Amino acid sequence: MIEIQLKMTERAVELLTLPEDTPCMILDLGCGSGLSGETLTEHGHNWVGLDISSSMLSVALEREVEGDLMLGDMGQGLSFRPGMFDGAVSISALQWLCNADKKSHVPAKRMFKFFSTLYSCLARGGRAAFQFYPENSQQVELITQQALKAGFTGGVVVDYPNSSKAKKVFLVLFVGGQQQLPRGLGTAPGEKGVPGHVQYTDVRQRIKAARGKPLKKSRDWILEKKERRRRQGKEVRPDSKYTGRKRKDKF
Repeated sequence: MIEIQLKMTERAVELLTLPEDTPCMILDLGCGSGLSGETLTEHGHNWVGLDISSSMLSVALEREVEGDLMLGDMGQGLSFRPGMFDGAVSISALQWLCNADKKSHVPAKRMFKFFSTLYSCLARGGRAAFQFYPENSQQVELITQQALKAGFTGGVVVDYPNSSKAKKVFLVLFVGGQQQLPRGLGTAPGEKGVPGHVQYTDVRQRIKAARGKPLKKSRDWILEKKERRRRQGKEVRPDSKYTGRKRKDKF
């Protein structure tokens, strides 16, 4: 499940088409325990995570993720200042707005409230990429209608539409004018791909190699993370010769 989450986040970041080697401010909607946020950090971006579950946010705090975390319900709208974010991602969260968990919940109104406030807090020219699991075509239509009603342009991108296992649905939204909708993976004529297996396994390694970043959990990676936390004003243990040293297995 963790590997799938990371792969879908990689694809969502790819759909944002952010400028290379330029740190951006990203909003992670339904951030959970911070797995998707770690991918954003690896890409060199700053991020803010929002989630409705306090227990999941507690896990993210325990994992010492780099982003800022907020407790909130997407259906009640977002309270960030206008144009604050360069982009937004969301993995496996958007479909929950289709549910009416309380008598006062009206899915269409909650979606419009969410999308209209998201539109406001995204910078002009920004994008949002949502991976979600619709139960049926009616949910896709409802979600898309409310997003367009809030001012977005864009639409649905489906990766590997002919594979029951690899198929993934993304809603890609644009702020400020019509842009070309990205092509779904496995949809181009003659495109090679293994049904049931989404081929992003080497994406993270290619990014790290291109940017010269150390491997995760290595000594250099740990020292870089500690230095970032110092710059953020957070308390960090002093470096020593034991920093990043692999511990022996216990018997």
